[in-house]
Amino acid sequence: MNDIAKHHWWQKAVFYQIYPRSFADGNGDGIGDFAGMISRLDYLQQLGVDAVWLSPHYPSPYVDCGYDISDYQGVAPEYGRMHDFRQFLDGLHQRGMKLVLDLVLNHTSDQHPWFIESRSNRHNPKRDWYIWKDGKEGQPPTNWYSTFGGSAWEYDKLTSAYYYHYFFKEQPDLNWRNPAVKEAMFNVARFWLDMGVDGFRLDAIGTIFEDENYPPIPDGMSQEELYRLARNSLNPEADEKVLSYWARMYRYQSDQPEVHQLMKELRILLDEYEDRVLIGETDDLAFYGNGNDELHLNFNFPLMRTQRLTAKHVRRNQQERLAALPVRAWPCNTLGNHDSARVYSRYGDGENNSAIARLNLMLLLTLRGTPFLYNGEEIGMSDLIIEDPGRFRDPLSRLYAALDQKVMGSDKKTATLTGAMMGRDRNRTPMQWMDAPNGGFCPADIEPWLPVNSDYHTGVNVNAQEKDPGSLLNFYRALIKLRMQSPTLQTGAYEEIDPGNEEVLVFRRWDGSGSYIVALNFSDALQRAHLPDNPGMNIFCNIPNSVGWETGALPLLPYQGVIFSQERTVD
Repeated sequence: MNDIAKHHWWQKAVFYQIYPRSFADGNGDGIGDFAGMISRLDYLQQLGVDAVWLSPHYPSPYVDCGYDISDYQGVAPEYGRMHDFRQFLDGLHQRGMKLVLDLVLNHTSDQHPWFIESRSNRHNPKRDWYIWKDGKEGQPPTNWYSTFGGSAWEYDKLTSAYYYHYFFKEQPDLNWRNPAVKEAMFNVARFWLDMGVDGFRLDAIGTIFEDENYPPIPDGMSQEELYRLARNSLNPEADEKVLSYWARMYRYQSDQPEVHQLMKELRILLDEYEDRVLIGETDDLAFYGNGNDELHLNFNFPLMRTQRLTAKHVRRNQQERLAALPVRAWPCNTLGNHDSARVYSRYGDGENNSAIARLNLMLLLTLRGTPFLYNGEEIGMSDLIIEDPGRFRDPLSRLYAALDQKVMGSDKKTATLTGAMMGRDRNRTPMQWMDAPNGGFCPADIEPWLPVNSDYHTGVNVNAQEKDPGSLLNFYRALIKLRMQSPTLQTGAYEEIDPGNEEVLVFRRWDGSGSYIVALNFSDALQRAHLPDNPGMNIFCNIPNSVGWETGALPLLPYQGVIFSQERTVD
Protein backbone atom coordinates (compact mmCIF):
# COMPACT_ATOMS: atom_id res chain seq x y z
CA MET A 1 0.00 0.00 0.00
CA ASN A 2 1.04 3.64 -0.53
CA ASP A 3 1.46 5.05 2.97
CA ILE A 4 0.61 8.59 1.91
CA ALA A 5 0.73 9.75 5.53
CA LYS A 6 4.52 9.45 5.36
CA HIS A 7 4.67 12.09 2.65
CA HIS A 8 4.79 15.82 3.34
CA TRP A 9 1.92 18.09 2.37
CA TRP A 10 4.05 19.78 -0.30
CA GLN A 11 4.60 16.44 -2.04
CA LYS A 12 0.84 15.85 -2.33
CA ALA A 13 -0.24 19.45 -2.99
CA VAL A 14 -1.32 21.27 -6.13
CA PHE A 15 0.18 24.78 -5.96
CA TYR A 16 -1.47 27.87 -7.46
CA GLN A 17 0.55 31.02 -8.11
CA ILE A 18 -1.17 34.36 -7.48
CA TYR A 19 0.23 37.53 -9.02
CA PRO A 20 -1.30 39.93 -6.46
CA ARG A 21 -1.42 43.06 -8.60
CA SER A 22 -3.58 41.28 -11.16
CA PHE A 23 -5.68 38.79 -9.24
CA ALA A 24 -8.58 40.70 -7.66
CA ASP A 25 -9.15 44.40 -6.95
CA GLY A 26 -11.00 44.77 -3.67
CA ASN A 27 -11.02 48.55 -3.25
CA GLY A 28 -11.72 49.65 -6.80
CA ASP A 29 -8.46 51.44 -7.63
CA GLY A 30 -7.47 49.24 -10.59
CA ILE A 31 -4.80 47.33 -8.65
CA GLY A 32 -5.21 43.88 -7.14
CA ASP A 33 -4.95 43.72 -3.36
CA PHE A 34 -5.48 41.58 -0.27
CA ALA A 35 -9.11 42.63 0.04
CA GLY A 36 -9.66 41.20 -3.43
CA MET A 37 -7.77 38.01 -2.64
CA ILE A 38 -9.74 37.55 0.58
CA SER A 39 -12.98 37.86 -1.38
CA ARG A 40 -11.81 35.01 -3.66
CA LEU A 41 -10.78 32.52 -0.99
CA ASP A 42 -13.85 30.39 -1.63
CA TYR A 43 -13.00 30.39 -5.34
CA LEU A 44 -9.56 28.94 -4.54
CA GLN A 45 -11.12 26.31 -2.30
CA GLN A 46 -13.63 25.33 -4.99
CA LEU A 47 -10.84 25.09 -7.55
CA GLY A 48 -9.36 22.44 -5.28
CA VAL A 49 -5.77 23.69 -4.94
CA ASP A 50 -3.87 22.91 -1.76
CA ALA A 51 -1.41 25.78 -1.58
CA VAL A 52 -0.88 29.33 -2.85
CA TRP A 53 2.46 30.77 -3.96
CA LEU A 54 2.10 34.54 -3.61
CA SER A 55 4.33 36.71 -5.78
CA PRO A 56 5.92 39.65 -3.88
CA HIS A 57 3.50 41.59 -1.71
CA TYR A 58 6.10 43.80 -0.02
CA PRO A 59 6.52 47.59 -0.28
CA SER A 60 8.38 48.36 -3.49
CA PRO A 61 9.02 51.25 -5.91
CA TYR A 62 7.86 48.68 -8.48
CA VAL A 63 10.73 49.17 -10.89
CA ASP A 64 10.91 45.40 -11.44
CA CYS A 65 7.26 44.61 -10.80
CA GLY A 66 7.68 44.11 -7.05
CA TYR A 67 10.95 42.16 -7.09
CA ASP A 68 12.74 45.33 -5.96
CA ILE A 69 11.82 45.28 -2.28
CA SER A 70 12.14 48.30 0.02
CA ASP A 71 10.80 46.62 3.19
CA TYR A 72 10.93 42.86 3.69
CA GLN A 73 8.69 42.93 6.75
CA GLY A 74 5.84 45.01 5.41
CA VAL A 75 2.89 45.00 3.04
CA ALA A 76 2.75 47.26 -0.01
CA PRO A 77 0.23 50.01 0.85
CA GLU A 78 -1.56 49.55 -2.47
CA TYR A 79 -2.22 45.92 -1.41
CA GLY A 80 -3.43 46.72 2.09
CA ARG A 81 -2.04 46.49 5.61
CA MET A 82 -0.50 43.74 7.70
CA HIS A 83 -3.94 43.07 9.16
CA ASP A 84 -5.17 42.24 5.64
CA PHE A 85 -2.24 39.91 5.05
CA ARG A 86 -2.98 38.06 8.28
CA GLN A 87 -6.65 37.76 7.33
CA PHE A 88 -5.67 36.26 3.97
CA LEU A 89 -3.26 33.82 5.63
CA ASP A 90 -5.82 32.80 8.23
CA GLY A 91 -8.50 32.42 5.55
CA LEU A 92 -6.32 30.02 3.59
CA HIS A 93 -5.48 27.99 6.67
CA GLN A 94 -9.12 27.81 7.74
CA ARG A 95 -9.92 26.31 4.34
CA GLY A 96 -7.12 23.76 4.52
CA MET A 97 -4.74 25.59 2.19
CA LYS A 98 -1.12 26.64 2.70
CA LEU A 99 0.68 29.89 1.82
CA VAL A 100 4.20 30.19 0.41
CA LEU A 101 5.76 33.64 0.00
CA ASP A 102 8.20 34.89 -2.60
CA LEU A 103 11.51 35.70 -0.90
CA VAL A 104 14.10 37.71 -2.83
CA LEU A 105 17.55 37.06 -1.35
CA ASN A 106 19.88 38.35 -4.06
CA HIS A 107 19.13 42.06 -3.96
CA THR A 108 17.02 44.85 -2.50
CA SER A 109 15.55 47.99 -3.96
CA ASP A 110 17.88 50.99 -4.07
CA GLN A 111 15.19 52.63 -1.92
CA HIS A 112 15.64 50.10 0.88
CA PRO A 113 16.94 51.81 4.07
CA TRP A 114 19.93 49.45 4.07
CA PHE A 115 21.11 50.68 0.67
CA ILE A 116 20.34 54.31 1.44
CA GLU A 117 22.67 53.97 4.41
CA SER A 118 25.24 52.00 2.43
CA ARG A 119 25.61 54.65 -0.26
CA SER A 120 25.54 57.58 2.19
CA ASN A 121 29.31 57.46 2.81
CA ARG A 122 32.22 55.04 2.64
CA HIS A 123 32.37 54.64 6.42
CA ASN A 124 28.74 53.82 7.09
CA PRO A 125 28.33 50.54 9.05
CA LYS A 126 26.15 49.17 6.21
CA ARG A 127 28.64 50.07 3.48
CA ASP A 128 29.73 46.44 3.21
CA TRP A 129 26.15 45.15 3.06
CA TYR A 130 26.39 45.67 -0.71
CA ILE A 131 29.16 45.13 -3.25
CA TRP A 132 31.17 48.29 -3.84
CA LYS A 133 34.30 48.69 -5.96
CA ASP A 134 36.49 51.72 -6.59
CA GLY A 135 36.84 52.99 -10.11
CA LYS A 136 36.77 56.07 -12.27
CA GLU A 137 33.48 57.10 -13.80
CA GLY A 138 33.14 55.45 -17.19
CA GLN A 139 35.63 52.71 -16.26
CA PRO A 140 33.69 49.98 -14.39
CA PRO A 141 35.67 47.42 -12.35
CA THR A 142 34.93 44.55 -14.74
CA ASN A 143 33.28 44.01 -18.11
CA TRP A 144 30.40 42.08 -16.51
CA TYR A 145 26.89 42.57 -17.83
CA SER A 146 23.59 43.02 -16.07
CA THR A 147 21.18 40.36 -17.28
CA PHE A 148 18.71 43.20 -17.86
CA GLY A 149 21.06 45.08 -20.17
CA GLY A 150 24.21 47.15 -19.95
CA SER A 151 26.98 47.04 -17.39
CA ALA A 152 26.50 45.23 -14.09
CA TRP A 153 28.22 48.17 -12.37
CA GLU A 154 26.58 51.52 -11.61
CA TYR A 155 28.69 54.54 -10.73
CA ASP A 156 27.59 56.42 -7.62
CA LYS A 157 28.89 59.99 -7.62
CA LEU A 158 28.25 60.58 -3.93
CA THR A 159 31.05 58.22 -2.86
CA SER A 160 32.88 57.95 -6.20
CA ALA A 161 32.50 54.18 -6.40
CA TYR A 162 30.61 51.49 -8.31
CA TYR A 163 28.02 49.12 -6.90
CA TYR A 164 27.13 45.77 -8.44
CA HIS A 165 23.68 44.78 -9.73
CA TYR A 166 22.87 41.56 -11.55
CA PHE A 167 19.43 42.89 -12.50
CA PHE A 168 18.36 46.55 -12.92
CA LYS A 169 20.53 49.31 -11.45
CA GLU A 170 17.68 49.96 -9.02
CA GLN A 171 18.29 46.44 -7.60
CA PRO A 172 21.73 46.48 -5.93
CA ASP A 173 23.03 43.05 -4.95
CA LEU A 174 23.46 42.23 -1.28
CA ASN A 175 26.89 41.13 -0.08
CA TRP A 176 26.15 37.69 1.35
CA ARG A 177 29.77 37.25 2.40
CA ASN A 178 29.00 39.73 5.18
CA PRO A 179 27.61 37.77 8.18
CA ALA A 180 25.43 40.76 9.15
CA VAL A 181 23.55 40.46 5.85
CA LYS A 182 22.86 36.77 6.42
CA GLU A 183 21.66 37.44 9.94
CA ALA A 184 19.32 40.23 8.79
CA MET A 185 17.83 38.19 5.95
CA PHE A 186 17.44 35.07 8.08
CA ASN A 187 15.55 37.24 10.58
CA VAL A 188 13.25 38.23 7.71
CA ALA A 189 12.53 34.56 7.10
CA ARG A 190 11.84 34.00 10.81
CA PHE A 191 9.49 36.99 10.87
CA TRP A 192 7.15 35.41 8.30
CA LEU A 193 7.56 31.84 9.58
CA ASP A 194 6.66 32.99 13.08
CA MET A 195 3.53 34.55 11.60
CA GLY A 196 2.57 31.15 10.21
CA VAL A 197 3.48 31.14 6.52
CA ASP A 198 4.25 27.67 5.21
CA GLY A 199 7.47 28.33 3.34
CA PHE A 200 9.18 30.33 0.63
CA ARG A 201 9.73 30.33 -3.08
CA LEU A 202 13.28 31.69 -3.39
CA ASP A 203 13.79 34.08 -6.28
CA ALA A 204 16.89 33.88 -8.51
CA ILE A 205 18.93 31.93 -5.96
CA GLY A 206 21.70 31.14 -8.45
CA THR A 207 22.72 34.81 -8.51
CA ILE A 208 23.29 35.29 -4.75
CA PHE A 209 27.09 34.95 -4.96
CA GLU A 210 29.63 36.14 -7.53
CA ASP A 211 33.18 34.99 -8.13
CA GLU A 212 34.98 36.93 -5.40
CA ASN A 213 38.04 37.43 -7.61
CA TYR A 214 35.90 39.37 -10.10
CA PRO A 215 37.71 38.09 -13.21
CA PRO A 216 36.89 39.75 -16.55
CA ILE A 217 34.77 37.91 -19.10
CA PRO A 218 37.16 36.71 -21.83
CA ASP A 219 36.72 38.40 -25.18
CA GLY A 220 33.73 36.97 -26.96
CA MET A 221 30.19 37.74 -27.92
CA SER A 222 28.78 41.06 -26.74
CA GLN A 223 25.33 41.40 -25.20
CA GLU A 224 24.02 43.03 -28.38
CA GLU A 225 25.44 40.23 -30.53
CA LEU A 226 23.81 37.68 -28.25
CA TYR A 227 20.50 39.50 -28.63
CA ARG A 228 20.84 39.38 -32.42
CA LEU A 229 21.58 35.66 -32.29
CA ALA A 230 18.53 35.07 -30.08
CA ARG A 231 16.24 37.11 -32.35
CA ASN A 232 17.37 35.10 -35.38
CA SER A 233 16.97 31.75 -33.63
CA LEU A 234 14.72 29.51 -35.71
CA ASN A 235 15.00 26.06 -34.14
CA PRO A 236 15.78 24.26 -30.86
CA GLU A 237 19.42 23.78 -31.85
CA ALA A 238 19.85 27.54 -32.25
CA ASP A 239 18.08 28.08 -28.93
CA GLU A 240 20.58 25.76 -27.24
CA LYS A 241 23.42 27.75 -28.78
CA VAL A 242 22.00 30.97 -27.34
CA LEU A 243 21.70 29.38 -23.88
CA SER A 244 25.29 28.15 -24.12
CA TYR A 245 26.62 31.62 -24.96
CA TRP A 246 24.48 33.11 -22.19
CA ALA A 247 25.92 30.70 -19.62
CA ARG A 248 29.46 31.60 -20.65
CA MET A 249 28.71 35.32 -20.45
CA TYR A 250 27.43 35.06 -16.85
CA ARG A 251 29.62 32.24 -15.57
CA TYR A 252 31.29 34.42 -12.93
CA GLN A 253 28.01 35.91 -11.76
CA SER A 254 25.85 32.87 -11.06
CA ASP A 255 25.81 29.38 -9.55
CA GLN A 256 28.91 29.88 -7.40
CA PRO A 257 29.67 27.04 -4.96
CA GLU A 258 29.10 29.16 -1.82
CA VAL A 259 25.37 29.28 -2.46
CA HIS A 260 24.95 25.65 -1.47
CA GLN A 261 26.33 26.18 2.03
CA LEU A 262 23.92 29.10 2.38
CA MET A 263 20.99 26.90 1.32
CA LYS A 264 22.01 24.27 3.88
CA GLU A 265 21.96 26.92 6.61
CA LEU A 266 18.60 28.25 5.46
CA ARG A 267 17.24 24.70 5.43
CA ILE A 268 18.38 24.24 9.04
CA LEU A 269 16.49 27.42 9.93
CA LEU A 270 13.35 26.21 8.20
CA ASP A 271 13.56 22.82 9.86
CA GLU A 272 13.17 24.57 13.22
CA TYR A 273 9.54 24.99 12.18
CA GLU A 274 7.10 22.16 11.55
CA ASP A 275 6.76 20.95 7.95
CA ARG A 276 7.67 24.11 6.03
CA VAL A 277 8.95 24.13 2.46
CA LEU A 278 11.75 25.77 0.44
CA ILE A 279 11.22 26.04 -3.30
CA GLY A 280 13.90 27.46 -5.57
CA GLU A 281 13.63 29.35 -8.84
CA THR A 282 16.15 27.05 -10.42
CA ASP A 283 16.27 23.77 -12.33
CA ASP A 284 19.77 22.92 -11.11
CA LEU A 285 19.50 19.59 -9.30
CA ALA A 286 22.55 20.50 -7.21
CA PHE A 287 20.20 22.67 -5.11
CA TYR A 288 18.60 19.50 -3.74
CA GLY A 289 21.91 18.82 -1.98
CA ASN A 290 21.87 15.22 -0.79
CA GLY A 291 18.11 15.18 -1.24
CA ASN A 292 17.42 16.24 2.32
CA ASP A 293 19.65 19.18 3.25
CA GLU A 294 19.04 22.04 0.79
CA LEU A 295 15.83 22.83 -1.12
CA HIS A 296 12.74 20.68 -0.86
CA LEU A 297 11.71 21.49 -4.45
CA ASN A 298 13.13 23.09 -7.54
CA PHE A 299 11.39 23.50 -10.85
CA ASN A 300 11.63 21.18 -13.82
CA PHE A 301 12.00 24.14 -16.17
CA PRO A 302 13.38 21.97 -19.02
CA LEU A 303 9.88 20.46 -19.31
CA MET A 304 8.41 23.84 -20.32
CA ARG A 305 11.47 25.11 -22.19
CA THR A 306 10.26 24.09 -25.63
CA GLN A 307 8.34 25.75 -28.44
CA ARG A 308 5.95 22.80 -28.60
CA LEU A 309 5.13 20.03 -26.17
CA THR A 310 5.60 16.66 -27.83
CA ALA A 311 5.59 13.10 -26.56
CA LYS A 312 9.25 12.82 -27.52
CA HIS A 313 10.21 15.93 -25.53
CA VAL A 314 8.27 14.91 -22.42
CA ARG A 315 9.56 11.34 -22.56
CA ARG A 316 13.17 12.48 -22.78
CA ASN A 317 12.64 15.06 -20.04
CA GLN A 318 11.22 12.53 -17.62
CA GLN A 319 13.85 9.93 -18.35
CA GLU A 320 16.69 12.39 -17.76
CA ARG A 321 15.19 14.34 -14.88
CA LEU A 322 13.97 11.44 -12.75
CA ALA A 323 17.18 9.49 -13.29
CA ALA A 324 19.29 12.46 -12.17
CA LEU A 325 17.30 13.30 -9.02
CA PRO A 326 19.23 12.69 -5.80
CA VAL A 327 17.89 9.95 -3.55
CA ARG A 328 15.01 11.34 -1.42
CA ALA A 329 14.62 14.40 -3.68
CA TRP A 330 11.11 15.14 -4.95
CA PRO A 331 10.21 16.27 -8.50
CA CYS A 332 8.38 19.52 -9.22
CA ASN A 333 6.70 20.30 -12.56
CA THR A 334 5.21 23.40 -14.15
CA LEU A 335 4.37 24.71 -17.60
CA GLY A 336 4.00 28.41 -16.86
CA ASN A 337 4.46 31.30 -14.46
CA HIS A 338 4.60 35.11 -14.29
CA ASP A 339 7.83 35.21 -16.33
CA SER A 340 6.75 33.10 -19.29
CA ALA A 341 4.10 33.16 -21.98
CA ARG A 342 0.73 31.84 -20.86
CA VAL A 343 0.30 28.12 -21.41
CA TYR A 344 -2.76 28.66 -23.60
CA SER A 345 -0.75 30.86 -25.97
CA ARG A 346 2.62 29.16 -25.72
CA TYR A 347 1.55 25.66 -26.62
CA GLY A 348 -1.67 26.27 -28.52
CA ASP A 349 -1.77 25.96 -32.30
CA GLY A 350 -4.52 28.52 -32.85
CA GLU A 351 -7.11 25.88 -33.77
CA ASN A 352 -7.01 23.24 -31.04
CA ASN A 353 -6.05 25.39 -28.06
CA SER A 354 -8.89 24.15 -25.88
CA ALA A 355 -8.05 20.47 -26.36
CA ILE A 356 -4.32 21.13 -26.01
CA ALA A 357 -4.85 23.06 -22.76
CA ARG A 358 -6.76 20.10 -21.33
CA LEU A 359 -4.14 17.65 -22.58
CA ASN A 360 -1.36 19.70 -20.97
CA LEU A 361 -3.18 19.76 -17.64
CA MET A 362 -3.63 15.99 -17.79
CA LEU A 363 0.12 15.71 -18.24
CA LEU A 364 0.97 18.11 -15.42
CA LEU A 365 -1.38 16.57 -12.85
CA THR A 366 -0.45 12.96 -13.55
CA LEU A 367 3.35 13.18 -13.79
CA ARG A 368 5.28 12.22 -10.69
CA GLY A 369 5.99 15.33 -8.62
CA THR A 370 4.38 18.47 -7.27
CA PRO A 371 2.51 20.52 -9.92
CA PHE A 372 2.41 24.34 -10.03
CA LEU A 373 -0.36 26.29 -11.81
CA TYR A 374 -0.46 30.01 -12.62
CA ASN A 375 -3.57 32.09 -12.00
CA GLY A 376 -5.78 32.45 -15.06
CA GLU A 377 -4.65 29.22 -16.71
CA GLU A 378 -7.79 27.53 -15.43
CA ILE A 379 -10.02 29.70 -17.63
CA GLY A 380 -7.71 29.72 -20.66
CA MET A 381 -6.37 33.25 -20.32
CA SER A 382 -4.00 34.05 -23.16
CA ASP A 383 -1.20 36.53 -23.77
CA LEU A 384 -2.26 40.10 -24.49
CA ILE A 385 0.07 41.90 -26.87
CA ILE A 386 0.03 45.57 -25.86
CA GLU A 387 0.45 47.78 -28.93
CA ASP A 388 0.73 51.10 -27.08
CA PRO A 389 4.20 51.43 -25.49
CA GLY A 390 2.70 53.98 -23.12
CA ARG A 391 0.83 51.10 -21.45
CA PHE A 392 3.97 49.03 -20.86
CA ARG A 393 4.56 48.44 -17.16
CA ASP A 394 7.42 45.97 -17.48
CA PRO A 395 10.72 47.83 -18.07
CA LEU A 396 11.95 44.80 -20.02
CA SER A 397 9.39 45.60 -22.73
CA ARG A 398 10.92 49.05 -23.12
CA LEU A 399 14.43 47.58 -23.03
CA TYR A 400 13.72 45.03 -25.75
CA ALA A 401 11.95 47.59 -27.92
CA ALA A 402 15.00 49.87 -27.75
CA LEU A 403 17.36 46.96 -28.44
CA ASP A 404 15.31 45.90 -31.43
CA GLN A 405 15.59 49.34 -32.97
CA LYS A 406 19.31 49.63 -32.22
CA VAL A 407 20.51 46.09 -33.00
CA MET A 408 18.02 44.84 -35.56
CA GLY A 409 17.26 48.19 -37.21
CA SER A 410 13.52 47.71 -36.68
CA ASP A 411 11.03 50.51 -37.14
CA LYS A 412 9.15 51.77 -34.08
CA LYS A 413 6.04 49.67 -34.70
CA THR A 414 8.02 46.45 -35.12
CA ALA A 415 10.20 47.26 -32.12
CA THR A 416 7.13 47.92 -29.98
CA LEU A 417 5.68 44.56 -31.01
CA THR A 418 8.98 42.88 -30.12
CA GLY A 419 9.00 44.60 -26.74
CA ALA A 420 5.44 43.45 -26.07
CA MET A 421 6.26 39.88 -27.12
CA MET A 422 9.51 39.60 -25.14
CA GLY A 423 8.35 41.47 -22.03
CA ARG A 424 6.19 40.11 -19.25
CA ASP A 425 3.15 42.39 -19.28
CA ARG A 426 1.49 40.07 -21.79
CA ASN A 427 1.03 37.27 -19.25
CA ARG A 428 0.38 39.45 -16.16
CA THR A 429 -2.88 41.07 -17.23
CA PRO A 430 -5.78 41.19 -14.74
CA MET A 431 -7.79 38.09 -13.92
CA GLN A 432 -11.06 37.91 -15.85
CA TRP A 433 -13.92 37.26 -13.46
CA MET A 434 -17.02 38.02 -15.54
CA ASP A 435 -18.39 39.45 -18.78
CA ALA A 436 -18.41 43.02 -17.52
CA PRO A 437 -16.25 46.11 -18.10
CA ASN A 438 -12.61 45.36 -17.26
CA GLY A 439 -13.58 41.70 -16.97
CA GLY A 440 -15.03 42.37 -13.53
CA PHE A 441 -11.53 42.96 -12.18
CA CYS A 442 -12.22 46.58 -11.24
CA PRO A 443 -15.03 49.14 -11.73
CA ALA A 444 -15.96 50.23 -15.25
CA ASP A 445 -14.83 53.83 -14.69
CA ILE A 446 -11.38 52.83 -13.38
CA GLU A 447 -8.41 52.10 -15.62
CA PRO A 448 -6.72 48.87 -14.45
CA TRP A 449 -2.96 48.94 -13.95
CA LEU A 450 -2.61 46.77 -17.08
CA PRO A 451 -5.18 46.41 -19.86
CA VAL A 452 -7.63 43.52 -19.56
CA ASN A 453 -7.76 41.07 -22.45
CA SER A 454 -11.03 41.70 -24.31
CA ASP A 455 -11.66 37.97 -24.77
CA TYR A 456 -13.53 38.04 -21.44
CA HIS A 457 -16.48 38.88 -23.76
CA THR A 458 -16.15 35.46 -25.42
CA GLY A 459 -16.43 33.26 -22.36
CA VAL A 460 -12.90 33.57 -21.02
CA ASN A 461 -14.08 34.53 -17.57
CA VAL A 462 -14.84 32.72 -14.34
CA ASN A 463 -18.54 33.49 -14.12
CA ALA A 464 -19.36 32.12 -17.57
CA GLN A 465 -17.27 29.00 -17.11
CA GLU A 466 -18.70 28.16 -13.72
CA LYS A 467 -22.09 27.83 -15.40
CA ASP A 468 -20.79 25.63 -18.22
CA PRO A 469 -20.23 21.96 -17.24
CA GLY A 470 -17.93 21.52 -20.24
CA SER A 471 -15.75 24.56 -19.54
CA LEU A 472 -12.00 24.54 -19.03
CA LEU A 473 -12.51 25.75 -15.45
CA ASN A 474 -14.69 22.77 -14.62
CA PHE A 475 -12.19 20.47 -16.33
CA TYR A 476 -9.49 21.87 -14.01
CA ARG A 477 -11.71 21.35 -10.98
CA ALA A 478 -12.54 17.76 -11.94
CA LEU A 479 -8.95 16.74 -12.65
CA ILE A 480 -7.61 18.42 -9.50
CA LYS A 481 -10.30 16.57 -7.53
CA LEU A 482 -9.31 13.26 -9.12
CA ARG A 483 -5.70 13.85 -8.12
CA MET A 484 -6.70 14.89 -4.60
CA GLN A 485 -8.72 11.69 -4.16
CA SER A 486 -5.94 9.43 -5.43
CA PRO A 487 -2.87 8.68 -3.29
CA THR A 488 -1.42 6.89 -6.32
CA LEU A 489 -1.49 9.99 -8.54
CA GLN A 490 -0.05 12.08 -5.73
CA THR A 491 2.86 9.93 -4.62
CA GLY A 492 2.89 6.68 -6.58
CA ALA A 493 5.77 5.46 -8.72
CA TYR A 494 6.20 6.48 -12.38
CA GLU A 495 6.89 4.00 -15.14
CA GLU A 496 7.03 4.77 -18.85
CA ILE A 497 5.31 2.31 -21.16
CA ASP A 498 6.54 1.93 -24.72
CA PRO A 499 3.54 2.72 -26.91
CA GLY A 500 5.21 1.80 -30.18
CA ASN A 501 4.32 5.31 -31.34
CA GLU A 502 6.59 8.35 -30.87
CA GLU A 503 3.65 10.76 -31.05
CA VAL A 504 1.96 9.26 -27.99
CA LEU A 505 3.13 9.35 -24.39
CA VAL A 506 1.98 6.40 -22.28
CA PHE A 507 2.97 5.90 -18.66
CA ARG A 508 1.81 4.16 -15.52
CA ARG A 509 1.46 5.57 -12.00
CA TRP A 510 1.30 2.77 -9.49
CA ASP A 511 1.68 1.63 -5.90
CA GLY A 512 0.32 -1.16 -3.72
CA SER A 513 -3.22 0.22 -3.85
CA GLY A 514 -3.61 0.19 -7.61
CA SER A 515 -2.48 1.84 -10.80
CA TYR A 516 -3.35 4.40 -13.48
CA ILE A 517 -2.49 4.24 -17.14
CA VAL A 518 -2.19 7.65 -18.85
CA ALA A 519 -2.17 7.89 -22.65
CA LEU A 520 -1.62 11.31 -24.26
CA ASN A 521 -1.61 12.10 -27.99
CA PHE A 522 0.39 15.27 -28.59
CA SER A 523 -0.09 15.24 -32.35
CA ASP A 524 -2.71 16.73 -34.68
CA ALA A 525 -3.52 13.33 -36.21
CA LEU A 526 -5.28 10.15 -35.15
CA GLN A 527 -2.78 7.90 -33.34
CA ARG A 528 -2.86 4.40 -31.88
CA ALA A 529 -1.55 3.75 -28.41
CA HIS A 530 -0.45 0.25 -27.47
CA LEU A 531 -1.56 -0.33 -23.90
CA PRO A 532 -1.05 -3.21 -21.48
CA ASP A 533 -3.76 -5.83 -21.36
CA ASN A 534 -6.60 -4.78 -19.08
CA PRO A 535 -5.45 -1.18 -18.36
CA GLY A 536 -8.51 -0.60 -16.20
CA MET A 537 -11.56 1.60 -16.45
CA ASN A 538 -11.54 4.72 -18.64
CA ILE A 539 -12.25 7.36 -15.98
CA PHE A 540 -11.07 10.63 -17.54
CA CYS A 541 -10.81 12.03 -21.04
CA ASN A 542 -10.38 15.50 -22.49
CA ILE A 543 -12.23 14.74 -25.73
CA PRO A 544 -15.29 12.44 -25.92
CA ASN A 545 -14.21 9.50 -28.04
CA SER A 546 -16.52 7.82 -30.49
CA VAL A 547 -13.74 5.54 -31.71
CA GLY A 548 -13.66 2.13 -30.01
CA TRP A 549 -10.85 -0.22 -29.14
CA GLU A 550 -8.98 -1.94 -31.92
CA THR A 551 -7.08 -5.19 -31.58
CA GLY A 552 -4.07 -4.44 -29.39
CA ALA A 553 -4.39 -0.67 -29.67
CA LEU A 554 -6.39 2.32 -28.50
CA PRO A 555 -7.20 4.93 -31.16
CA LEU A 556 -6.57 8.46 -29.85
CA LEU A 557 -8.03 11.50 -31.57
CA PRO A 558 -5.77 14.51 -32.20
CA TYR A 559 -4.66 15.99 -28.84
CA GLN A 560 -6.70 13.45 -26.92
CA GLY A 561 -5.73 12.16 -23.53
CA VAL A 562 -7.24 9.23 -21.61
CA ILE A 563 -6.71 8.09 -18.03
CA PHE A 564 -7.46 4.49 -17.02
CA SER A 565 -7.74 3.43 -13.39
CA GLN A 566 -7.39 0.22 -11.45
CA GLU A 567 -7.62 2.02 -8.11
CA ARG A 568 -10.59 2.81 -5.90
CA THR A 569 -10.57 6.55 -5.24
CA VAL A 570 -11.01 7.95 -1.75
CA ASP A 571 -14.14 9.95 -0.94
